[in-house]
Parts: sequence; C-alpha cells; structure tokens
Amino acid sequence: MSLPLGFGRKGENRVCQLHKSLYGLKQASRQWFIKLSTALKAAGFQQSRSDYSLFVRRRQGNFLVLLVYVDDVILAGNNLEDIENTKLFLANQFKLKDLGQLKYFLGIEVARSRHGISLSQRKYALEILDDAGFLGVKPSRFPVEQNLSLSQFNGKLLDDASSYRRMVGRLIYLTITRPDLTYAVHVLSQFMDKPRQPHLEAAHRVLKYIKHTPGQGILLPSTGSLQLRAFCDADWARCKDTRRSITGYCILLGQAPVSWKTKKQTTVSRSSAEAEYRSMATTCCEVTWLKNILKDLGVNHTQPVTLFCDNQAAIHIASNPVFHERTKHIEIDCHLVREKIQKGMIRTAHIRTANQPADLFTKPLSSAQFEVLLSKLGVINIHSNLRGSVEGDRA
Repeated sequence: MSLPLGFGRKGENRVCQLHKSLYGLKQASRQWFIKLSTALKAAGFQQSRSDYSLFVRRRQGNFLVLLVYVDDVILAGNNLEDIENTKLFLANQFKLKDLGQLKYFLGIEVARSRHGISLSQRKYALEILDDAGFLGVKPSRFPVEQNLSLSQFNGKLLDDASSYRRMVGRLIYLTITRPDLTYAVHVLSQFMDKPRQPHLEAAHRVLKYIKHTPGQGILLPSTGSLQLRAFCDADWARCKDTRRSITGYCILLGQAPVSWKTKKQTTVSRSSAEAEYRSMATTCCEVTWLKNILKDLGVNHTQPVTLFCDNQAAIHIASNPVFHERTKHIEIDCHLVREKIQKGMIRTAHIRTANQPADLFTKPLSSAQFEVLLSKLGVINIHSNLRGSVEGDRA
C-alpha cells in the first residue's frame, strides 16, 4: 500500500487510518484456522495440546502428521496412500495447490540425503547480503568480536534507523536454522529503538560472517537416538545498561539441535549461581514442552533428560532443597527445577566450561572456541559438506 499524495512531507503530522484489512476482516485468520481445524478433526486428526498448529492421526498402523502455518501445510506420514487420500480430502474441502515433495518452505531449504534431512536458508541469507550491498565484502570467521560490549548510550545516533531495523529484522528470521547467529542477533535487536554507529558496525560484522558461511544450517540425522540432552548457561550481569544476566540454552535430540534461545533475564541476579539457576529453570520449561511434542509424535521419552550446567553451585541449589541466605530471595517459579528432578524428568550433570556449547548463546567467544563449540551442536555448512552425497542420491 502506498501513501496518497501529500503525505510523507517534512513536518507532516497526519496519518492514514486503516478502515478495512486488505485480506478481509481482522478476525479472518482466526476464522480460517477454525474452519481448517474443524475439517481436520472431522477427518480423524487430533489437535496437539502442546502446539495447536500440529495435527496427528493414527489409524490401522498408519501415522500421519500435519503442520499448519497460516495457509501453508506440511504433510508427512509412513503410508503414501494415506497421504494421497488426505490431500484429496483437503482438495475437496479447500482450494489446494500441491507442491509435491518438501523442498522449500517459508524460506527454509530442505535437502535429503543418506545422512538425513538438512535445513538451511542459503537463498534468504544471500538476499540479506544483496539488500545490504555486502555480497562482495571480505568474509569474517566469527560473528561477534570477543571483547565487544555495546551500550545504548555510546556512539553517534544513526541518521536513518530504518535500514538498521530492516537488517536486524531479517536477521531474526535467519536464526531459525542458524544457532550460531542467535547471540549476535539478540544483542543487535536490543537497540532497534535508537541504533547508534557502534551497533551498525556490529551488524556489519554479522553480515561478513554470513558471507563466510551462507549455507550454514542444521542436519537431522537419519540414524541415532531420540533422547533429549539440554545445555544451559548464563552470563552474569552481561548487560552494561541494566546489569541483567543473559540466559542461553540449546537442546539436542540425539545429535541434532532442535531448540535454542538467548534471552535477557527479567530481574537482576545477585550472584552467578543465581543467574545459572534461573537459566536452568527456563531450560526445564522448554524440555517439558519438547517432551510433550515428542509424545504427540509417538516418541516415548521415558528416560530423564540430562541437563548440563557448568556451575556447581547452581546444580547443588537445584538438588538440595535447603532454605538459606543464597536462595531466600529467588522466585518460587525458579524452584520448578527441583520438582522436575524429584519427578525423574530432569537429571543434572556438570560440564566443563570449555566444553559447554551453550556458551555460544551467552557471550562473544574467540574464533577457535566458537568453531569448537559450534561443531558440538551439529551445525554444518551443508553446501560444502553434503553437496556430493546429496547430488549422488538424486542421481
């Protein structure tokens, strides 16, 4: 939609009022999902309580999974005939366009080989570089300088903040398949309101790293265990402006990363042990959700999930329900870690800081340490590592 003539001039204080959405009523998307879910339930699908966009059907040994994103649908199962019948059912109910085997979905490229299924966003990454004019820039081997510490007050304000916001907004979507960018994008997104010159320079460093690894992605192996492992970490008082700590975690299903996050904690922690304990509580919530998703998909995860932490004090607080000066001020919801341990859902374990992959999500690292920890996450450069195997399978 373009503004009418007369708008957008300097000193203009008028705005456009939206009378009607371009795609119908404001509740159109909700009504569409209600109609779709009603039709799927009539066809025998059960809606997941953990993710309302996930539908599962089990019938006579056939297993079918349907995932919905607005009007885009992914369908997977163990019986091809059942999949075809479901597509015919949907075609009779709605106007349907069958795109065949999954290769490209919402900017995510899907490739299959004998090693497994690989996910990347190479095309989208190159579009970001092209939009910023960084296709010919000199590449960088890591996204954030090791001693970088940004503040909302240092540096000159940018004359045009829209380009910075657009750049960071696109980088946020790139983190869907790029855990290596999560911490850098988290830092940059804190300054969307009033970006300054140091923030823009840090964003350009991220683009140089993307130029070095545009095809970076994750691999979901075709073989291996279906056991969850969680790694959590915290960087105490990392934020210079608020002195809040940073929570970071990553969760692996077998050898494949399936969930990761970097988030600033909501309160100021008085010690590094407290910050680590809050990080453990956040990770426990994510583990609980993932176990419910696996249950909906027919994966029985009976063993306790191992939660690795590099802080011995936080591990002792989690396993030892003693009330003392170091724990009396911690919120009650953080103590859900103890409950999960007592129920046998979580098992804590210590890991050396040098081997902690969750460090990638809490602090800037050196080039050597960054590459070592990234290899532990199962993140690979798909187009360089698997090109031969994928092309051989296609042939």
